[in-house]
Amino acid sequence: MEPLYCGAGPRNLSGSGSGHKSGHEWFANNITYKDVADMWVHEGFTNYSENLYTEFYFGKEAGADYVIGTRALIANDSPIIGTHGVNQEGSRDMYYKGGNLLHTIRQIVNDDEKWRQILRGLNKTFYHQTVDGSQIEAYVSDHAGRNISKVFDQYLRDVRIPVFEYSFGNKGLQYRWNNVVEGFDMPVKVKIGGKDETLYPTSAWQSIKAKGIKTLVVDKNFYVEAKETKQASM
Repeated sequence: MEPLYCGAGPRNLSGSGSGHKSGHEWFANNITYKDVADMWVHEGFTNYSENLYTEFYFGKEAGADYVIGTRALIANDSPIIGTHGVNQEGSRDMYYKGGNLLHTIRQIVNDDEKWRQILRGLNKTFYHQTVDGSQIEAYVSDHAGRNISKVFDQYLRDVRIPVFEYSFGNKGLQYRWNNVVEGFDMPVKVKIGGKDETLYPTSAWQSIKAKGIKTLVVDKNFYVEAKETKQASM
């Protein structure tokens, strides 16, 4: 799938161009960045608004499929946030990766009404202001119910995609995050033997009992990779 463009930036995947540009009424015309390095505040949230539009008209699963489908367009070649103070914007991943970052944070919040209030609260709190990207990060983290500053660091300031490593063996299920920034501790939803669970991995191996269970599937709504590996020694 090739990126579609409208003017200076990608348009929505329907090809019409209207959805993305309309979204800028909230993120750009209402909340504006002070430094072009934080352009993701415009483009990431506006890209995510296309997902919300799709969800409103076609349902939650369709909205999720829309944003997940854009992952094929993410290059992960340079950080989303550019260099401040020198008029340098970040990677064009600010669009599709920015949208997937926000979709992932929605899963962490795990409360759609709270998530809706966070998005509305941003536009109320920063109404007609120019902001630093760090202000947006702090607001979302403060209202998400847990500190997600490392999640922002991972997806905005690093090019690596988190890898959820796991192993079944005589020690049960072992799991950890790999390919992550120091201190990354994002919770993740999984199915273990078909049963829904939420795990809280760090970069250190952890284990839980999983007798007779040999299957694990990571929730597709998290923008991560999953890799089964050999049993770790602990």
